[in-house]
Amino acid sequence: MIKKFILPICFFFTLISFAQEGTSSPYSFYGIGDVKFKGTAENRAMGGLTIFPDSIHLNFQNPASYPTLKLTTFTIGGSYLTTKLKTDSQEQKARRTTMDYLALGLPLGKFGAAFGLMPYSSVGYRIQRTEKVNAQLTEYRKYNGTGGLNKAFLGLGYAITPNLSIGADVSYNFGKIETKTLLFAAQDSVSVQYGSREKNLSDISGVTFNTGLMYHTKINNKISLYGSLTYSPESNLKSKNQRDITTIQYVASNGGEFDVDNISVAVENTTIKLPAKFSFGAGIGDSKKWMIGTEITVQKSSNFGNRFNDIDDVKFENATKFSVGGRFTPNFNSYTNYLDKITYRAGVRYENTGMIKEEQSIKDTALTLGLGLPLPGAFSNINVGFEFGQRGTTKAGLVQENYANISIGLSLNDKWFVKKLYN
Repeated sequence: MIKKFILPICFFFTLISFAQEGTSSPYSFYGIGDVKFKGTAENRAMGGLTIFPDSIHLNFQNPASYPTLKLTTFTIGGSYLTTKLKTDSQEQKARRTTMDYLALGLPLGKFGAAFGLMPYSSVGYRIQRTEKVNAQLTEYRKYNGTGGLNKAFLGLGYAITPNLSIGADVSYNFGKIETKTLLFAAQDSVSVQYGSREKNLSDISGVTFNTGLMYHTKINNKISLYGSLTYSPESNLKSKNQRDITTIQYVASNGGEFDVDNISVAVENTTIKLPAKFSFGAGIGDSKKWMIGTEITVQKSSNFGNRFNDIDDVKFENATKFSVGGRFTPNFNSYTNYLDKITYRAGVRYENTGMIKEEQSIKDTALTLGLGLPLPGAFSNINVGFEFGQRGTTKAGLVQENYANISIGLSLNDKWFVKKLYN
């Protein structure tokens, strides 16, 4: 069943991942853009928890989870995001639809492997400001950004004992980011008095690594204790940068013509440091019925850098994220009541993103909910998640984002590599 869908879906996903604009946040101007991915639809519905092993769902955040797979698992997910961007004087709404991930997981005895493709970060904003210079002259500023990074990964996990597993994955990150700044002034008697446009283009690529460990032990016949560790060392991305500036001048002495000049400005290629990241989580529960846990992630974002060295209106500090969540399945073996077979998920998340703008730390908080809907006659399922959150602040002229996110993930499960008993 899975094999019929993999190639066409992979091709379709690859086309979309290069073309989509996955954010409307003005904060995506900095660094490598807005790092949107926070796990599969199942993980995100539990506040981003990634500590529980699962035999039919992939967990991209911790490669030590791969040996727990019992069936070949193909998963694909997408999101629909609505955001209200708010300053102390204005409001604006934006909507985005994105593909979030596509991956295949393979159980290989004591080993487990996974590979896939996902958008890693996204840049997407449109901002316009108008300022009256004097009675006749009005100044307009427009800011626009598009692009982002994609991530192709390959991971392997190994079960050292039935209770302890380790894993690692390697990712190749690649993509282009383009930002434009347009400044022009208009006079009552002349449409444009002067203007300029600055276009910055960055072609970014580099390799990152992630390692993980998972452990669980039984407290009694039903209840188990779970633990999870992940560590991603600091890595570098290479950014090939280009800057073009176009100036427009209204020349009244030349018959009212416009003088246009295009300039290519030499800028340095840069190395963007992706900070080291460490996470630790613990939980408790009955794997067939309920689980609850918490997780903390610490990222040394103070070492983070921008694509261009002359971007100096933002600073970075170490980032932290706290997640609490869990899931509950009334009776996954029920044959008479479909509602009993549904997995109900919920969680909360608090994150200091590590960005400091106008001396304000940019924070992100969210409430998450979700449902795991089993498909009839199979272990496959559809997972739906809802996320309601707030990022940023209206202080110091900044933007506050109030968002609602609907994520949908499809997990298809099948048994491969089965030796035929009869020809």
